[in-house]
Amino acid sequence: MTVMSYLGAIGAAQKEAMLADDRVVIIGEDVEANVYGTTGGAGKSRASEGDFLQQFGRNRIRNTPISEEVIVGAAVGAAMTGLRPIVDLSYSSFLYMAMDQFVNQAAKNRYMFGGQASVPVVFRSAMFYGLSTGAHHSDRPYPMFMNVPGLKIVTPAYPSDAKGLLRTAVDSDDPVLIFEACVLWGSKEEVDENEYKIPFGVGRSVRTGTDATVIAVSGAVPEAVAAADTLAKEGISVEVFDPRTLVPLDVEGILTAAAKTGRVVVADPAHRTCGAAAEISALVSEHVFDSLRAPVRRITTPDIQIPFSPALEKQLYPNRIAIADAVRASLGVIAPDAAGANGAAGNGGRGGSVATPGADREELATGSAR
Repeated sequence: MTVMSYLGAIGAAQKEAMLADDRVVIIGEDVEANVYGTTGGAGKSRASEGDFLQQFGRNRIRNTPISEEVIVGAAVGAAMTGLRPIVDLSYSSFLYMAMDQFVNQAAKNRYMFGGQASVPVVFRSAMFYGLSTGAHHSDRPYPMFMNVPGLKIVTPAYPSDAKGLLRTAVDSDDPVLIFEACVLWGSKEEVDENEYKIPFGVGRSVRTGTDATVIAVSGAVPEAVAAADTLAKEGISVEVFDPRTLVPLDVEGILTAAAKTGRVVVADPAHRTCGAAAEISALVSEHVFDSLRAPVRRITTPDIQIPFSPALEKQLYPNRIAIADAVRASLGVIAPDAAGANGAAGNGGRGGSVATPGADREELATGSAR
């Protein structure tokens, strides 16, 4: 085992895949220069082992023009003719420029060719939310792609998952989109330096608990764990479950974790309407309704564009305070620091969107949810 950062684990997985299969190539903007630190030899330096360009040559590490539609289209074509490309698309917000290629080519080609063609390509992109990158660079668009049949959606929250899931993605004969929360890039943990793969559709029980269950996605997972740590000091035991892949989704794992406690909070950094949290909440309500002891609550980003202002942006995303508040609400208790204020703690700095049935109805009636 070796302590790796999230980015380091991605770089290790890419190197493993390239050494294992000559058909694996990496293309994208500035991948030759290792700008984002995932195509280097030792960190970002061209150290003794050399970076990927020196190790594998320009036939397998190739810069592209700044044209996402061209990049995605070329990768789909390359995949259909025998290569297994890994595409670095940098910002997830840039995926919008290539929607035709994603939706009408990558996702549909296996079906349109009657199964005679496969599209084994991996698209990596980073969600730069929370860093004052403005409305054009702060998107978390994975729910849009969950709605497109034919695409697999991966959202790793830990370095070990990033490495194992990327290795599985490269082996997939279907297009895989990996969404990396850049707020996690610097996180570290012990990772197996040997080759391993994590199957899609198998979630991770990050923490066990008995009083409530938090099902968290991507960057919300560490916040859910932090909330669980806080609540443990209050005598509240919280289960935290990370689906890890949204397509395919570990439905059985989610339902088991939900039914275990009967009180469910879903934390999702994406926008609220038709998001991953909405789908997970619907599944829980459909299949284990009889086990629920309180309404399912969602902590999401409100349906608004992301402001540049750090002070404004910080309040929008699910955080440990909002998640803990939602768990307490499910249990019918209030935070110790709010007890003296008769429970009126306010929402300033609590982040996310604390969903109570009454608040939902009021927002929908006034349109303030938009």
